[in-house]
Amino acid sequence: MHEFLKAPEHPEAAPSRLAARLWNTPVDEAEIALVGLPDDLGVSLNGGRVGAAEGPGAFRTALARYGALEAAGINWPSVCDVGDVTPGASLKETHDRVTAAVSAVLERGLFPVAIGGGHDLTYAFVRAVAGCGSLDAGVYFDAHLDVRAEEGSGMPFRRLVEDCGIKALHVHGLDRYSNTAEHAAWFAAHGGTIDAFGPDDIWPGNDFFVSFDLDVIDQAYAPGVSAMNPRGWAPDLAERWVRAAGASSKVRCFDIMELCPRHDQGGRTARLATRLFLAFLHGYSERVA
Repeated sequence: MHEFLKAPEHPEAAPSRLAARLWNTPVDEAEIALVGLPDDLGVSLNGGRVGAAEGPGAFRTALARYGALEAAGINWPSVCDVGDVTPGASLKETHDRVTAAVSAVLERGLFPVAIGGGHDLTYAFVRAVAGCGSLDAGVYFDAHLDVRAEEGSGMPFRRLVEDCGIKALHVHGLDRYSNTAEHAAWFAAHGGTIDAFGPDDIWPGNDFFVSFDLDVIDQAYAPGVSAMNPRGWAPDLAERWVRAAGASSKVRCFDIMELCPRHDQGGRTARLATRLFLAFLHGYSERVA
């Protein structure tokens, strides 16, 4: 599909698993494209635990083992795996490659879902969507505001406001002890709100990006992240939000970020990430045009 997309190694999936269909769905028969973003240079630059570059591979391994092809009461949308974006020699080059590859996905009329990787890659991912039409706001689930001025995994949402014209940011699950007053002030001054609405409410605005950083979930459930959360969400709340995002026709792209397999005891964070992916697909199947 694009020169920067490398075909992934697909783990074997039983015919009864959704992954068995996903691995073999041609691009021209799909509604949704799964894109891997295997890079964590931004995490390293911000002093986080490296290893999220291995996130897409761990996600695929978990997906091969979890998710029934014929799940009761669910008509899964058609999904294809277009592969991983090959990182560049610098953060900027990697970001440019991600934007170019996702733009190619959009040109094929596919809804993009990304698995990462450092959260800075959300900037490059969403930049492609913002460049292909109107995108007013973002909803993200994160223990951190991620509005740093400096390069690294903590910069995506500031850059989306400054570079891509995003007018409103809505963050959920914030850890107030992990964010500076300076960042909170910048966020509030640039259209940011904290926990302003619930998953069952009407989402304010028109077109959204949605980004899910796995560190919003408590470390008891999600130890395999770049920065563990000692007082995060339980999975049921996360799933409610993600399914609501899938069901909303206002949502134009979705990502799950910061899966760090090196610190994932028993692969439970990867399995939870696949659960959230399935919840998004479930919601997407319920969309009303």
